[in-house]
Amino acid sequence: MVVLAASIISKSGKPLVSRQFVDMSRIRIEGYLAAFPKLVGTGKQHTYVETENVRYVYQPIESLYLLLVTNKQSNILEDLDTLRLLSKLVPEYSYSLDEEGICKSAFELIFAFDEAISLGHKENVTVAQVKQYCEMESHEERLHKLVLQSKINDTKDVMKRKASEIDKSKIEKNRGERGGFMPLQSMSSGRIDSGFGSDTSLPSTGGGYGSSSGFGLTTDIDSFSTKSKGRPAASATAPPKGLGMQLGKTQRTNQFLESLKAEGEVIVEDVRPTVGQSKPVAPPPTDPVTLNAEEKLNVTLKRDGGISNFDVQGTLSLQILNQDDGHIQVQVETGGNPAILFKTHPNINKELFNNENILGLKDPSRPFPTGQSGDGVSLLKWRMQSGDESLVPLSINCWPSVSGNETYVNIEYEAFSLFDLQNVVISVPLPALREAPSVRQVDGDWRFDSRNSVLEWSIVLIDNSNRSGSMEFVVPPADPASFFPISVRFTAASTFSDLKVANILPLGGGPAPKFSQRTLLTTETYQVV
Repeated sequence: MVVLAASIISKSGKPLVSRQFVDMSRIRIEGYLAAFPKLVGTGKQHTYVETENVRYVYQPIESLYLLLVTNKQSNILEDLDTLRLLSKLVPEYSYSLDEEGICKSAFELIFAFDEAISLGHKENVTVAQVKQYCEMESHEERLHKLVLQSKINDTKDVMKRKASEIDKSKIEKNRGERGGFMPLQSMSSGRIDSGFGSDTSLPSTGGGYGSSSGFGLTTDIDSFSTKSKGRPAASATAPPKGLGMQLGKTQRTNQFLESLKAEGEVIVEDVRPTVGQSKPVAPPPTDPVTLNAEEKLNVTLKRDGGISNFDVQGTLSLQILNQDDGHIQVQVETGGNPAILFKTHPNINKELFNNENILGLKDPSRPFPTGQSGDGVSLLKWRMQSGDESLVPLSINCWPSVSGNETYVNIEYEAFSLFDLQNVVISVPLPALREAPSVRQVDGDWRFDSRNSVLEWSIVLIDNSNRSGSMEFVVPPADPASFFPISVRFTAASTFSDLKVANILPLGGGPAPKFSQRTLLTTETYQVV
């Protein structure tokens, strides 16, 4: 048997992955591949087609063909055995059996084909052995990378020492030129006088709208002082130049490192982690006033039916771009659900909210703060707990059953009609497998995470067209408990509270600023145990 080439082509004849194993011209191989679609489709239930010169042995893979081009003297049984091995390798290296997935994993497939076929002859290997051969590392390469990384680290240390020496010499030089220190009183008084003049009645720290959320007067005072000067906020708090000794990190301290970065050098600096650094960054607001209503869902369902935990926690946040738009009140509309308990911020007028559903400060003369990072300042929080299973946005049923040497697992979902769910991912844990499970039927897409042994079932959108769906796959014999807990994650544009911003009420008498509202429902923990 001599395999001339192995290829994955579309049913239109477009070659996606092709590997040649014998010394033959490229034009000739391409001619064989181009002639194959014309020979298939006659309605015969064969897996091979013969011509005067070669034999095509093929197997359909969804909308593609896995094709072997061999000579006519080869053993058809060996051809089919080789084709069967390659058909098992394709799902191992391609996350989806379509043109996009095959093209993205083309090189991995070619390497796997090389391990299965050598010089046109099939190697006596299994799928596990091919994966092991493709994943083997070189000790010399690893040692070379360690030595190279050590040199890079040494070079960075040298650069930092040189930068420190240069900075110290500049400080000594400035100290000799200026002669003496500037009194610290001038530093502090210069900052206070620039912002407030002789008015000392306003507090500078504490006593605001909650220091943890940035709802105080410090941010407003700093922004007012910097705007009056017409320069960035960083310059308002920076000490005057030319000091004999400078405490803290200034722009001149890293001048040498910045010059290296400008030349393309990669500089790794120690960065102190900030709170909420891992939280995904929301798109920056474009309207003068933006309100974000976000709910986080925590649900624990029982595998045999019923609900163990159902908890919804929501927050309404406010972001204001300009200080002039801070004298406002926010009128909201709630869905009227008595199971939802609302709590306002301590500086919000609670009676005004309870009577008229208006969120405003206790002191109407004070504006809402501006320039808040993240989602802004929290105005309102709410929570809902229930044991009613009908409120669950997405219910999951999993039915594992052992039959002979196989375990059949059927999973179905059913979505609540009031929510359109987006980017739904259902993660099913699997027992340790050497190969991917055999998926017989699925509504949507699936992916097998071999490292964590998890099968991920993904649906881009669940709306009225697909409120229910199912999936069936087969694995070797396993304990039914090994398929739990099932984890689910999704997002939705609707919320349980159905809270909406009705209007923005200006307190200064002018027109109401333009506002926008963002609503989001996310899953924090959503499991079937």
